[in-house]
Amino acid sequence: MDLMVISAPDVIANEAVTINQLFKTGLTRFHLRKPKWNISQCIQLLQDIDQEYHPNIAIHQHHMLRDHFNIKRLHYPEKLRACAAAGNWNDLQQNDHIRSTSVHQLAEIPLMKTFEYVFFSPVFNSLSKPGYQGQLQDDFMLAKANIPPKVIALGGINESNLTKIRKMNFDGAAALGAIWNKPEKAVINFKKLNKILNN
Repeated sequence: MDLMVISAPDVIANEAVTINQLFKTGLTRFHLRKPKWNISQCIQLLQDIDQEYHPNIAIHQHHMLRDHFNIKRLHYPEKLRACAAAGNWNDLQQNDHIRSTSVHQLAEIPLMKTFEYVFFSPVFNSLSKPGYQGQLQDDFMLAKANIPPKVIALGGINESNLTKIRKMNFDGAAALGAIWNKPEKAVINFKKLNKILNN
């Protein structure tokens, strides 16, 4: 199963160094999500991340950066997806861009067939957004027909509940708070989560 990491929304000390270490440890997908950052800040972070990892990075904003870095993954948060021109999807598909998006309602998932995967959240109570409550019961089972998109669990992912993700029939999980709430332990915590998810 896939274990993805989403960046902290704010500045993290030595962030690029930590991201490089996460990739070296086995991370295969990193989502660069900095909603309050300007394009120059995003450029600086991308420049500080080893170029070999750029194809494994999905960017959530400033999508024009794909033309300046070897970025093949574009993420469309709900607001951006709502205002994006429908024709753009076909153009991006022809240019081999891999698209992902976010949803918060289960009923929306079957409508997202043009995306490789979707983040569904919050599954559990968020670790990074206090008061952001999980919306699924412990006995929840995701109904899937083995057609796109893949569904990635997001929200409150930690060591104690990660085994439930497989039982709930998700295709993978995305971690944010479990990684960045203690940045000095980001790599150690990633290793723990990845081991649990893939054992």
